[in-house]
Amino acid sequence: MKDFFSLITEYNTASVLFRLALAVIFGGLIGIERGRKRRPAGFRTHMLVCLGAAMTMLISQHLWLEGYTTDLARLGAQVVSGIGFLGAGTILVTGRHQIKGLTTAAGLWASASIGLAIGAGFYIGALFAFVFVLLAITVFSRLEARLIASARNMNLYVEYADSETLGRVIDNLKKLNVKIYDVEITKNRASEGISTGAILSVRLPRSLPHAVVMAEIASSDGVRGVEEL
Repeated sequence: MKDFFSLITEYNTASVLFRLALAVIFGGLIGIERGRKRRPAGFRTHMLVCLGAAMTMLISQHLWLEGYTTDLARLGAQVVSGIGFLGAGTILVTGRHQIKGLTTAAGLWASASIGLAIGAGFYIGALFAFVFVLLAITVFSRLEARLIASARNMNLYVEYADSETLGRVIDNLKKLNVKIYDVEITKNRASEGISTGAILSVRLPRSLPHAVVMAEIASSDGVRGVEEL
């Protein structure tokens, strides 16, 4: 075992192969979870990002061992800053003012960091980071969902037929002691098949579940749909 660790920590053909293979495995495992949720960057994207970052660090080490007077951290630093362009492409702002893709973008950035650590031979740091990233996107996502479900503040998107319908929705919410502190009307673009809608920012009483509020809105006459943002 000691000889094995010595082999993979030194710069040689076996070490290069091991580091690249480990980057593919770690990046791919992170990407699998994103792919299952139909996110823009999934299995192959995370795999390639982690692999490319590891290769970047290997190139830095190779140049240094070949006698080039270069900063070993320079290429890695460019990966850390450059990955932001790829991550930004996964962040979307929907017509309902929802921001999607932040977790995927952060996952890409973390995957690149893990790849850099693997390429540098910092296996312990890469392993710990990999475990924490998996926890963040799997276990912690369930915890986040529970926290959101029990939160008193809600943002609701309501599609409705006319302004009178919106008035009824607001009146019904007030009867439930729901405080409405912001109403944003979205533009009606009928030519594009987009219905009239509004984004309601509300605060619920402690004993009122989110499902009850959404059911109350959905049961109002003229309401075409309701969604929690």
